[in-house]
Amino acid sequence: MNPLDKLIELQLELPSVSSPGGNYVSVNIRENVAYIAIQFPILNEDYLFQGRLGKEITTKQGCKAMELCALNVLAQVHKKIGFDNIVGLNHIDAYYRSASNWDDSPIVVNGASDLFVNVLEKKGIHSRAIFGVEKLPRSFSVGLTASFTIKPTHNNV
Repeated sequence: MNPLDKLIELQLELPSVSSPGGNYVSVNIRENVAYIAIQFPILNEDYLFQGRLGKEITTKQGCKAMELCALNVLAQVHKKIGFDNIVGLNHIDAYYRSASNWDDSPIVVNGASDLFVNVLEKKGIHSRAIFGVEKLPRSFSVGLTASFTIKPTHNNV
């Protein structure tokens, strides 16, 4: 099924694409691999889910925050590559900020992993790494990067 149809079926929609906050590009293509710069829980320019997991942000909210990061990754892919040019999702790196006694990062990151598999189906199967960090920009609780294999005929953006 087309990823856009899957999003409708899941009652989700792609957010507007945010602009880079520095001297970099949101999508960098090298041969047939597309690297997506870190995406945060931003919904149409509104900063959401700011704070630490296990303190200001619950694990359930963290899962939704990571899902929103994944939706932002897909928005970048849709706008700058096109879903038809995707061979598959390779890997995600998930970043989170938490209280010292909180330890549910795999559950939170499943918010992104589940979304990718539900929307992209077999093309969404991926490996992942999870990193706890002291700080993220704008006090976001989570952030997400991704890499995709794309069809070799796709031009660089």
